[in-house]
Amino acid sequence: MPSETFERLAENKKKAIFDAAVEEFSNHSFSQASINQVVQSAGISRGSFYQYFRDKEDLYMYVLGEIAREKMTVAAATRDINPHADFFETYRQMFMSILDWAESQPRYYRISMLMDYDDSAFIAKLRDQFGGNWDFFRQLIEKEKQRGRIEPHVDADIVVEMLFALNKSFFQDYWQTGSRDQLVDRMESSLNIIKGGIARV
Repeated sequence: MPSETFERLAENKKKAIFDAAVEEFSNHSFSQASINQVVQSAGISRGSFYQYFRDKEDLYMYVLGEIAREKMTVAAATRDINPHADFFETYRQMFMSILDWAESQPRYYRISMLMDYDDSAFIAKLRDQFGGNWDFFRQLIEKEKQRGRIEPHVDADIVVEMLFALNKSFFQDYWQTGSRDQLVDRMESSLNIIKGGIARV
């Protein structure tokens, strides 16, 4: 995390460093990103950089933290739109709001996608952490079970794992094709399959 020295900087200087880091991490994977390029773009010395951050990992975590805060604000606002919506409608609303956000912040989106193409131990550990960060949906499934809107035997962890894997796959394809309609169609189809099942009763 940033040092106290960084926190005392003027807001415009902090923004210049953040923007330089976002630009570098959105164009190169973490392993390939260059601190030299960041300090050059931000207009600071390499010595100053190490007064603000321990290393490239520290800078990367700072960038991800700032992005995550903004993303969570978007997600939280979506949850407030219809607090009585069922699990599937809530997921749909949040998916669409995050898609809108990703389109409005393409550099942030590219950073998350590039994580999937980096085989460093540091990034692998981060991917594991992010994969387990769907507690809201786990809790919502359990509430839906209590309300009788989801079968009581359904394993919330498995449903969340399925949705996380599908979500990741769909957005990876979207990164390659840029087709919003295809992304939304695949999301809707997957929700319908999970909701209705595939067995003929």
